[in-house]
Amino acid sequence: MRAHATVVDAAVVVGVRRIVYLSYLNAAPHATFTYARDHWHTEQHIRSTGVAFTFLRDSTYQADLAAMASPDGVLRGPAGDGRVGAVTHDDVAASAAAVLRTTGHEHDSATYDMTGPEALSFAEIAAALSAASGRTVTYVSETRDEAHASRAAYGAPDWEVEGWITSYEAVAVGEMDDVSDDVRTLTGQPPQAFADFLAAHPESHRHLLPR
Repeated sequence: MRAHATVVDAAVVVGVRRIVYLSYLNAAPHATFTYARDHWHTEQHIRSTGVAFTFLRDSTYQADLAAMASPDGVLRGPAGDGRVGAVTHDDVAASAAAVLRTTGHEHDSATYDMTGPEALSFAEIAAALSAASGRTVTYVSETRDEAHASRAAYGAPDWEVEGWITSYEAVAVGEMDDVSDDVRTLTGQPPQAFADFLAAHPESHRHLLPR
């Protein structure tokens, strides 16, 4: 949050007249996902500057879902049976470009939800990865303690591990199942589905391909 505020303040000092900020879906002070809380605080800081703003609240990225699967073909996390309307980086970039190209004030003080066209469970995400990679990918629903144990080997700081784990828990409690048409509204094109993303980006799941 401090780093975000520093960047915002620097932009204001040099005379930036509009900020288009990539936030997080359902950002709120008590969001389950810890990073979504940080994004909410950044949003409030931007509002306090008086500079015109537009917030694009991104869902989980589809590329990240592919990367979450381990090389042994397992998705692990405490997401339960929840669903996530993941979006592509390309759709977010196109939406941001559409906002930035406008010269009027139509997007001032607006918040747009950046999602894909469907909300998938992690079992369905694993099935899509299986179809794309040609190998069996499975989803293992973990408890919070199991999630901490399975990530201990990475040696990451506590705040980062907590972010990883709560990103799954936000799915489990229904904070990530939103499906919005805002990508289409801004770009004139429908957002990309996960299966189509995997077909167009084989590098995203190369670590799963048979050796």
